[in-house]
Amino acid sequence: MAEVINMPRLSDTMEEGTVASWLKKVGDKIEEGDILAEIETDKATMEFESFNEGFLLHIGIEEGGTAKVDTLLAIIGEEGEDISDLLNGSDSEEVKEDSIDVVAVSEAEESSESEVGLPEGVIVVTMPRLSDTMEEGTVATWLKNIGDAIEEGDILAEIETDKATMEFESFQSGTLLYIGLNEGDSAKVDALLAIIGPAGTDISNIAKNFKVGVEAPEDVKSEPKKETHKVNLPKESESVSKPTVVVTTSTSNGRIFASPLAKKMAEEKGINLAQVNGSGENGRIVKKDIENFTPLVSTQSSALVAKFVPSGQEDFDEVPNSNMRKAIAKNLAKSKFSAPHYYLNVEFDMENAMAFRGQYNSLPDTKISYNDMIVKACSLALRQHPQVNSQWFDDRMQLNNHVHIGVAVAVPDGLLVPVVKFANEQSLTQIGAAVKEYAGKARNKKLALDEMEGSTFTISNLGMFGIESFTSIINQPNSAILSVGAIVSKPVVKDGAVVPGNTMKLTLACDHRTVDGATGSLFLQTLKGYIENPVTMLV
Repeated sequence: MAEVINMPRLSDTMEEGTVASWLKKVGDKIEEGDILAEIETDKATMEFESFNEGFLLHIGIEEGGTAKVDTLLAIIGEEGEDISDLLNGSDSEEVKEDSIDVVAVSEAEESSESEVGLPEGVIVVTMPRLSDTMEEGTVATWLKNIGDAIEEGDILAEIETDKATMEFESFQSGTLLYIGLNEGDSAKVDALLAIIGPAGTDISNIAKNFKVGVEAPEDVKSEPKKETHKVNLPKESESVSKPTVVVTTSTSNGRIFASPLAKKMAEEKGINLAQVNGSGENGRIVKKDIENFTPLVSTQSSALVAKFVPSGQEDFDEVPNSNMRKAIAKNLAKSKFSAPHYYLNVEFDMENAMAFRGQYNSLPDTKISYNDMIVKACSLALRQHPQVNSQWFDDRMQLNNHVHIGVAVAVPDGLLVPVVKFANEQSLTQIGAAVKEYAGKARNKKLALDEMEGSTFTISNLGMFGIESFTSIINQPNSAILSVGAIVSKPVVKDGAVVPGNTMKLTLACDHRTVDGATGSLFLQTLKGYIENPVTMLV
């Protein structure tokens, strides 16, 4: 009897999956344990193996297709078995409604309800989910043009997510037949990004019927014709290829083509990209162009001078919100308004900590920061107070026995939180090296997804900016976050006498659903013991 294989739930937060590639095709014999497909979840691309034996009779979701958990993925049964009842039943209808709007129609699925069929060899490429919190992406740069030959592994485009600008590679070979989003356009995950297939294939009907989830800019919305998605293939090929004949760094609308690294280097060096001649493909500005750039000495330099604003005149500049900025706004607002925050303030004596750090850093090739010491002290204190190292669910609390410390790092676009995993098991020098490495990656937008996931507690330190005390918003799903201020020299009372001293203020923000006031206070007392007597961290 035929077995229906549904889209599996491969992670605890997975709601939908994308078939990255099929390793079996219709008609193949399947053994128990065979890998059927590679499925992209919200966290990783994972192999999905068969728990059944038989023949692969039907594929419900083609490569690149996305569907919700428990929708029809495939059917396995006896060779030649009639599966029309399964295809015509409710399960088949759910697949058609829940999967992407353009679905490749297999031989057994053809029906009057299928509006668009994919010609043989044609692959619809949709906007990928490149991070666990990504809901939409922006095409920063196309590295291929319509008509270009595509090999598996070629970089198609650079896509800006809510966390970084990432290269998106092709998992198929063929010819780039259609581009659904222009550079600078944004679209929801799973919206039409491109179409790849055999050269000369007519795909105009596919592009026309695909429901594009694009929020076009106002100037595009006002135009009577959206040529981006409805232009005929030959005309689009011509319109896209014409600008690439001229070696230039910008388009007619003033957009400058440059790699993300080149843009960052230019910003750091104060270089106007409009003055740089690109040596990359189609005049694209790359790293070496910035390194070899010599400023022009002319009247054009006046363009770099800030504009004059008359006294008393109101003026402002509008900056579009980046995907990272949107994600920060959404996640922190959700945390602030769903988790009942309360705050515990303490002030620690830092005399012993300062002396300890000085002695520790006197060792050859050794350098640790106060932040490294705080990460280590928190990790040890959390092992003794697991309720602070917890996560809230509607029906239970999860008390984590492992300690993964998130360290907030400021970047130009906002804030990233790389995670030092199993911090309680690492030495001070190992923690220092890890934090330094992650901070560098964060500022260069090179952090991998697994380096930003899984934190059980978070530390935010603004002491280096001279901030004495502040409060933070909990980084969910954590139950607490520690705000660390600057070390301040001030008079203190010791043994009844006023003497010079050095203190540091810390604020613990707690989720009252999981951490009661007494629990948070006991955690801070344990933390105080480690900070004020740091040699105990070495025991």
